[in-house]
Amino acid sequence: MATRTKLKRRRGYTRLSGKRQITLPVAAVEAMGLGPGDEIRVDTVGGQIILTREEGLAERRRRAIQLAAGTLTGLYEPGYLDHLRDEWR
Repeated sequence: MATRTKLKRRRGYTRLSGKRQITLPVAAVEAMGLGPGDEIRVDTVGGQIILTREEGLAERRRRAIQLAAGTLTGLYEPGYLDHLRDEWR
């Protein structure tokens, strides 16, 4: 029976497994600041696969709140919120 020699990987390269999975090189993962559970978007452009770090749910919610905060300034007259709170007591 012939023994199979495992080919050594070149730095910065990976192989596609039988399950169509890849392992990203550590240097690339660290350079992107990726960690377990991070979402990565996969696109194809002109024969290339493009991986993009995506915001997680918490980051998207935080950004939405920051965009909306302060947009209703002047909608209620001064003291209106205090008046509502007094009604609850």
